[in-house]
Amino acid sequence: MSDPDRTQRDLRDLLDRGLHLAIDDFGTGYSSLSRLKYLPVDLLKIDRSFVKDVPRDADASSIVQAIIQMGRSLGMTPLAEGIETEEQWRFLVENGCILGQGYLFSRPVPAAEIETGLQRRGGLHLVHDAERGLRDATNG
Repeated sequence: MSDPDRTQRDLRDLLDRGLHLAIDDFGTGYSSLSRLKYLPVDLLKIDRSFVKDVPRDADASSIVQAIIQMGRSLGMTPLAEGIETEEQWRFLVENGCILGQGYLFSRPVPAAEIETGLQRRGGLHLVHDAERGLRDATNG
């Protein structure tokens, strides 16, 4: 990231080769708003340090809403990290973030176990049902 022009060229080359790109842990570390609009990125991953306090903390909620809106306006899909409760997931979905990862969905597992589980179940599609909470739509 010390050479923004080269970084942009390298990322565009990867994109041209068919790869999808994500900015991980957005809002921390080397994330720069001035560079964000020039990067050819598909996913904007919202750092768990912001997600952990939504919706009960107004400041964290405002930051997450702003990141979601900013990412979407730049043509990026927001993905929230560190989702642990249905309350967090509901807040994120209601604010336009429909991709997420965290303990609410699964504990970390080896890649082979994920592949085997998805093949056995015919895929996985989680939805939030207002009456029943989070559920796997593939199994009712």
